[in-house]
Amino acid sequence: MDPGNASVSPGYRVLVVEDDDNIATALHYVVSREGMACDRVSNGGFALAHIRATRPDLVLLDVMLPEVSGYDICVAIRTDPAISGTRVLMMTARGSAQEQRRALEQGADGFIAKPFDLGKLRGEVWRLLSPPTG
Repeated sequence: MDPGNASVSPGYRVLVVEDDDNIATALHYVVSREGMACDRVSNGGFALAHIRATRPDLVLLDVMLPEVSGYDICVAIRTDPAISGTRVLMMTARGSAQEQRRALEQGADGFIAKPFDLGKLRGEVWRLLSPPTG
């Protein structure tokens, strides 16, 4: 499959968990252009229920959210056997090495700092959704 060909619909479902409307719009644009279905939740308190109900292939997860932090959501995903295989790309405006390390320690599959380059974001999405080679 050519990830650069948006006409190829891989059938992936992505959930954006982001409270900033402008960032959520940009994320939705990138995901949709890749031919993937995209939902959004803007409040951390609703994220886990939505993940359990819709079983997305990938969650684009902001760290700082109303009610429940992205870190807590990531840990909950990893400890719930029904959804523990869900891929998680954490995002934060505090893109320090310490934040990246914490995200990965909490179980994230990847990390991207905001503001993000759309090309880099697209690459990370495909990296996380591509089956392992070898």
